[in-house]
Amino acid sequence: MSDRSAATAAAELNVDVERRPRHIAVIMDGNGRWAQRQSLPRIEGHRQGVASVRRTVEECSRLDIEQLTLYCLSSENWKRPQTELDFLMHLLEQYMIEERSTIMDQDIRVRIIGRRDGIPDRVLREMDKTIELSAANGGTLLCLAINYGGRAEMIDAIRRIACEVQKQSLKPEEISEELLADYLDTAGMPDPDLLVRTAGEMRISNFLLWQISYSELWVTEKCWPEFQVDDLHHAIRDYAARDRRFGGLAK
Repeated sequence: MSDRSAATAAAELNVDVERRPRHIAVIMDGNGRWAQRQSLPRIEGHRQGVASVRRTVEECSRLDIEQLTLYCLSSENWKRPQTELDFLMHLLEQYMIEERSTIMDQDIRVRIIGRRDGIPDRVLREMDKTIELSAANGGTLLCLAINYGGRAEMIDAIRRIACEVQKQSLKPEEISEELLADYLDTAGMPDPDLLVRTAGEMRISNFLLWQISYSELWVTEKCWPEFQVDDLHHAIRDYAARDRRFGGLAK
Protein backbone atom coordinates (compact mmCIF):
# COMPACT_ATOMS: atom_id res chain seq x y z
CA MET A 1 0.00 0.00 0.00
CA SER A 2 1.33 3.46 -0.88
CA ASP A 3 2.18 6.01 1.80
CA ARG A 4 -0.62 8.20 0.46
CA SER A 5 -3.17 5.37 0.75
CA ALA A 6 -1.95 4.56 4.26
CA ALA A 7 -2.29 8.19 5.32
CA THR A 8 -5.78 8.42 3.81
CA ALA A 9 -6.86 5.21 5.55
CA ALA A 10 -5.53 6.45 8.89
CA ALA A 11 -7.40 9.74 8.51
CA GLU A 12 -10.66 8.03 7.59
CA LEU A 13 -10.50 5.60 10.48
CA ASN A 14 -9.16 8.04 13.07
CA VAL A 15 -7.76 5.03 14.95
CA ASP A 16 -4.12 4.72 15.96
CA VAL A 17 -2.36 1.85 14.21
CA GLU A 18 -1.53 0.14 17.51
CA ARG A 19 -5.24 0.12 18.45
CA ARG A 20 -6.35 -1.62 15.28
CA PRO A 21 -6.93 -5.38 15.14
CA ARG A 22 -4.12 -7.37 13.58
CA HIS A 23 -6.51 -10.13 12.53
CA ILE A 24 -10.19 -9.76 11.63
CA ALA A 25 -12.38 -12.84 11.17
CA VAL A 26 -15.82 -12.62 9.58
CA ILE A 27 -18.85 -14.92 9.65
CA MET A 28 -20.50 -13.84 6.40
CA ASP A 29 -24.13 -14.58 7.18
CA GLY A 30 -27.43 -13.63 5.56
CA ASN A 31 -26.92 -14.02 1.80
CA GLY A 32 -30.07 -16.10 1.42
CA ARG A 33 -32.17 -13.94 3.71
CA TRP A 34 -31.12 -10.81 1.86
CA ALA A 35 -32.16 -12.37 -1.45
CA GLN A 36 -35.52 -13.50 -0.08
CA ARG A 37 -36.26 -9.99 1.19
CA GLN A 38 -35.57 -8.71 -2.33
CA SER A 39 -37.83 -11.43 -3.81
CA LEU A 40 -34.76 -12.93 -5.51
CA PRO A 41 -33.50 -16.53 -5.60
CA ARG A 42 -31.04 -17.45 -2.84
CA ILE A 43 -28.20 -17.84 -5.31
CA GLU A 44 -28.46 -14.14 -6.14
CA GLY A 45 -27.66 -13.41 -2.50
CA HIS A 46 -24.47 -15.44 -2.83
CA ARG A 47 -23.58 -13.58 -6.01
CA GLN A 48 -24.01 -10.23 -4.25
CA GLY A 49 -22.06 -11.60 -1.29
CA VAL A 50 -19.00 -11.91 -3.54
CA ALA A 51 -19.11 -8.14 -4.07
CA SER A 52 -18.99 -7.69 -0.29
CA VAL A 53 -16.02 -10.04 -0.12
CA ARG A 54 -14.22 -8.02 -2.78
CA ARG A 55 -14.67 -4.63 -1.09
CA THR A 56 -13.85 -6.02 2.38
CA VAL A 57 -10.66 -7.70 1.18
CA GLU A 58 -9.55 -4.60 -0.71
CA GLU A 59 -10.25 -2.32 2.25
CA CYS A 60 -8.38 -4.56 4.70
CA SER A 61 -5.45 -4.52 2.29
CA ARG A 62 -5.65 -0.70 2.04
CA LEU A 63 -5.77 -0.42 5.85
CA ASP A 64 -2.79 -2.76 6.10
CA ILE A 65 -4.68 -5.27 8.27
CA GLU A 66 -2.33 -8.19 8.84
CA GLN A 67 -4.92 -10.94 8.31
CA LEU A 68 -8.54 -11.31 7.22
CA THR A 69 -10.25 -14.69 7.66
CA LEU A 70 -13.60 -15.27 5.93
CA TYR A 71 -15.99 -18.12 6.75
CA CYS A 72 -16.94 -19.12 3.20
CA LEU A 73 -18.38 -22.62 3.59
CA SER A 74 -18.90 -24.55 6.80
CA SER A 75 -18.73 -28.32 7.06
CA GLU A 76 -22.46 -28.20 7.91
CA ASN A 77 -23.36 -26.32 4.71
CA TRP A 78 -23.25 -29.54 2.69
CA LYS A 79 -26.81 -30.14 3.95
CA ARG A 80 -28.06 -27.43 1.60
CA PRO A 81 -29.75 -28.19 -1.77
CA GLN A 82 -27.34 -29.50 -4.41
CA THR A 83 -28.20 -26.71 -6.82
CA GLU A 84 -27.13 -24.12 -4.24
CA LEU A 85 -23.93 -26.04 -3.45
CA ASP A 86 -23.08 -26.31 -7.15
CA PHE A 87 -23.53 -22.56 -7.51
CA LEU A 88 -21.32 -21.89 -4.47
CA MET A 89 -18.58 -24.06 -5.99
CA HIS A 90 -18.92 -22.14 -9.26
CA LEU A 91 -18.61 -18.81 -7.43
CA LEU A 92 -15.54 -20.04 -5.56
CA GLU A 93 -13.87 -21.19 -8.77
CA GLN A 94 -14.79 -17.93 -10.48
CA TYR A 95 -13.46 -15.86 -7.57
CA MET A 96 -10.11 -17.66 -7.63
CA ILE A 97 -9.72 -16.94 -11.34
CA GLU A 98 -11.16 -13.43 -11.63
CA GLU A 99 -9.61 -11.99 -8.45
CA ARG A 100 -6.15 -13.42 -9.07
CA SER A 101 -4.79 -10.29 -10.75
CA THR A 102 -6.16 -8.07 -7.95
CA ILE A 103 -4.68 -10.37 -5.33
CA MET A 104 -1.28 -10.07 -6.96
CA ASP A 105 -1.54 -6.32 -7.57
CA GLN A 106 -2.42 -5.72 -3.91
CA ASP A 107 0.30 -8.05 -2.63
CA ILE A 108 -2.30 -10.26 -0.87
CA ARG A 109 -1.31 -13.75 0.25
CA VAL A 110 -4.00 -16.45 0.15
CA ARG A 111 -4.37 -19.47 2.39
CA ILE A 112 -7.21 -21.98 2.73
CA ILE A 113 -8.28 -23.79 5.91
CA GLY A 114 -10.71 -26.69 6.11
CA ARG A 115 -10.99 -30.17 4.66
CA ARG A 116 -10.62 -30.69 0.93
CA ASP A 117 -13.14 -33.56 0.83
CA GLY A 118 -16.14 -32.89 -1.38
CA ILE A 119 -14.68 -29.87 -3.17
CA PRO A 120 -14.60 -30.49 -6.96
CA ASP A 121 -11.16 -31.06 -8.48
CA ARG A 122 -11.52 -28.09 -10.83
CA VAL A 123 -12.10 -25.79 -7.83
CA LEU A 124 -9.19 -27.29 -5.91
CA ARG A 125 -6.90 -26.66 -8.89
CA GLU A 126 -7.81 -22.96 -8.99
CA MET A 127 -7.49 -22.65 -5.22
CA ASP A 128 -4.05 -24.27 -5.27
CA LYS A 129 -2.92 -22.08 -8.18
CA THR A 130 -3.89 -18.89 -6.36
CA ILE A 131 -2.21 -20.06 -3.16
CA GLU A 132 0.99 -20.89 -5.05
CA LEU A 133 1.08 -17.66 -7.05
CA SER A 134 0.49 -15.48 -3.98
CA ALA A 135 2.77 -17.39 -1.58
CA ALA A 136 5.59 -14.84 -1.76
CA ASN A 137 3.35 -11.79 -1.33
CA GLY A 138 3.91 -9.70 1.78
CA GLY A 139 0.64 -7.83 2.30
CA THR A 140 -2.60 -8.86 4.00
CA LEU A 141 -3.05 -12.59 4.51
CA LEU A 142 -6.46 -13.60 3.16
CA CYS A 143 -7.49 -16.85 4.84
CA LEU A 144 -10.57 -18.54 3.40
CA ALA A 145 -12.35 -21.13 5.56
CA ILE A 146 -13.86 -23.60 3.07
CA ASN A 147 -15.50 -26.86 4.17
CA TYR A 148 -14.35 -25.80 7.62
CA GLY A 149 -15.62 -26.69 11.08
CA GLY A 150 -13.93 -25.84 14.37
CA ARG A 151 -14.69 -29.21 15.96
CA ALA A 152 -13.44 -31.13 12.93
CA GLU A 153 -10.26 -29.05 12.96
CA MET A 154 -9.59 -29.95 16.59
CA ILE A 155 -10.33 -33.64 15.99
CA ASP A 156 -7.87 -33.66 13.09
CA ALA A 157 -5.23 -31.96 15.24
CA ILE A 158 -5.74 -34.39 18.13
CA ARG A 159 -5.46 -37.36 15.77
CA ARG A 160 -2.14 -36.08 14.43
CA ILE A 161 -0.84 -35.52 17.96
CA ALA A 162 -2.00 -39.01 18.99
CA CYS A 163 -0.05 -40.49 16.08
CA GLU A 164 3.08 -38.67 17.27
CA VAL A 165 2.56 -40.04 20.79
CA GLN A 166 1.99 -43.53 19.39
CA LYS A 167 5.26 -43.31 17.44
CA GLN A 168 6.91 -42.14 20.68
CA SER A 169 8.15 -38.97 18.98
CA LEU A 170 6.07 -36.94 21.43
CA LYS A 171 5.43 -37.43 25.14
CA PRO A 172 1.95 -36.77 26.57
CA GLU A 173 3.39 -34.35 29.10
CA GLU A 174 4.82 -32.28 26.23
CA ILE A 175 1.34 -31.47 24.95
CA SER A 176 0.55 -27.81 25.62
CA GLU A 177 -1.69 -25.07 24.25
CA GLU A 178 1.17 -23.92 22.05
CA LEU A 179 1.75 -27.40 20.67
CA LEU A 180 -1.93 -27.98 19.92
CA ALA A 181 -2.06 -24.65 18.10
CA ASP A 182 0.80 -25.84 15.89
CA TYR A 183 -1.34 -28.78 14.74
CA LEU A 184 -4.40 -26.71 13.83
CA ASP A 185 -5.17 -25.53 10.29
CA THR A 186 -4.25 -22.02 11.43
CA ALA A 187 -0.72 -22.93 12.57
CA GLY A 188 1.52 -19.88 12.39
CA MET A 189 -1.37 -17.41 12.21
CA PRO A 190 -2.26 -14.93 14.96
CA ASP A 191 -5.56 -15.52 16.73
CA PRO A 192 -8.36 -13.20 15.60
CA ASP A 193 -8.57 -9.97 17.57
CA LEU A 194 -11.99 -9.10 16.18
CA LEU A 195 -14.81 -11.45 15.12
CA VAL A 196 -17.48 -9.82 12.95
CA ARG A 197 -20.84 -11.49 12.29
CA THR A 198 -23.51 -10.19 9.96
CA ALA A 199 -27.30 -10.77 9.88
CA GLY A 200 -27.73 -10.29 13.62
CA GLU A 201 -27.18 -13.89 14.72
CA MET A 202 -25.68 -14.22 18.20
CA ARG A 203 -23.68 -17.43 17.78
CA ILE A 204 -20.26 -18.47 16.48
CA SER A 205 -21.42 -21.43 14.36
CA ASN A 206 -18.45 -23.75 14.90
CA PHE A 207 -15.98 -21.15 13.60
CA LEU A 208 -12.41 -20.99 14.92
CA LEU A 209 -13.47 -22.41 18.29
CA TRP A 210 -9.94 -22.58 19.67
CA GLN A 211 -8.68 -19.37 18.12
CA ILE A 212 -11.42 -16.94 19.21
CA SER A 213 -11.07 -17.58 22.95
CA TYR A 214 -10.29 -13.90 23.55
CA SER A 215 -11.62 -12.32 20.37
CA GLU A 216 -13.82 -9.24 20.60
CA LEU A 217 -17.26 -9.84 19.05
CA TRP A 218 -19.04 -7.34 16.82
CA VAL A 219 -22.49 -8.14 15.38
CA THR A 220 -24.49 -6.16 12.86
CA GLU A 221 -28.09 -6.64 11.78
CA LYS A 222 -27.06 -6.07 8.17
CA CYS A 223 -26.91 -9.13 5.95
CA TRP A 224 -23.57 -9.83 4.29
CA PRO A 225 -24.51 -8.40 0.85
CA GLU A 226 -25.30 -5.11 2.64
CA PHE A 227 -21.94 -4.95 4.45
CA GLN A 228 -20.05 -1.83 3.37
CA VAL A 229 -16.64 -0.30 3.99
CA ASP A 230 -18.24 2.05 6.54
CA ASP A 231 -19.44 -0.99 8.50
CA LEU A 232 -15.92 -2.39 8.57
CA HIS A 233 -14.65 0.96 9.82
CA HIS A 234 -17.37 1.02 12.48
CA ALA A 235 -16.34 -2.43 13.71
CA ILE A 236 -12.67 -1.41 13.88
CA ARG A 237 -13.48 1.80 15.77
CA ASP A 238 -15.62 -0.11 18.28
CA TYR A 239 -12.82 -2.62 18.74
CA ALA A 240 -10.26 0.14 19.29
CA ALA A 241 -12.42 1.68 22.03
CA ARG A 242 -12.64 -1.53 24.05
CA ASP A 243 -10.47 -2.44 27.03
CA ARG A 244 -9.03 -5.90 26.36
CA ARG A 245 -8.05 -7.41 29.71
CA PHE A 246 -7.51 -11.10 28.82
CA GLY A 247 -8.75 -12.17 32.25
CA GLY A 248 -6.85 -9.45 34.12
CA LEU A 249 -7.96 -6.16 35.63
CA ALA A 250 -8.52 -2.89 33.83
CA LYS A 251 -5.49 -0.62 33.77
